[in-house]
Order: sequence, then C-alpha cells, then structure tokens
Amino acid sequence: MTSTLPTANPDWGFFGTIRHHAQQEEAWLLATKTVRTATGCPDWAVRDFLDSRHERHFADDVANGLSTGQALEAAIEAAVARWMAWRIDRRTSRETGIPRGLPYLTGFVAHFEIMAEAAE
Repeated sequence: MTSTLPTANPDWGFFGTIRHHAQQEEAWLLATKTVRTATGCPDWAVRDFLDSRHERHFADDVANGLSTGQALEAAIEAAVARWMAWRIDRRTSRETGIPRGLPYLTGFVAHFEIMAEAAE
C-alpha cells in the first residue's frame, strides 16, 4: 500500500523551498507520487529524501520549470526525468556509498531508505 506521508521538515527541503513558487501541499503530493513511481522506493524513503537538504535543489529544478511556463505537474515530471537521467559518479559514490552508475534520483532515495533501516 502506498500513501503520501506529510513532510517532517516544513521549513526546509522540498516543502520549504517550493512555497516560494507553488502551492506547497499540491506540489508535495505530486512530487512524492512522481518520485515514488520513478524510483519504486517506499513512501517513508521518498519523504526522507524530499525532506533532506538535497531537496532544496530538486525544488529549485521544479521552480525553474515553473518559471518557463510549465504547469506544476509537468515541471515535477521534467525534474524527475532529469534526475533519473543523471548518474551517480565516482566521487559521489565514494562520499555516500551509493553505487556508481545508478540513476541519481534512485540512488539518493535508496540511500535515505538504507539510512533509515540502519538507524532502526
């Protein structure tokens, strides 16, 4: 079963950053659904990823799409597609332990999944 978990970081991360560009709750729902579908990762891993400091950059990518006239859903889908096309490089792999060559988005969402499981 999938559900959209609320942000645990309303002031920062994706939720806090997107408030300057779009309606937060709508953007959060669309982003979590689209990232979850693209990565196949669980709800809580997607939430932890979107709440992280990295997600300010994802929100900026969505905001760039909005500034070119894209609708919110299209801007999120374009950002997800871009982040899925990028690959984890050697340096990022060494710094994070994420396997080199994985799609950037999948790698980072899975990274948060692993971190949460290790903390249990």
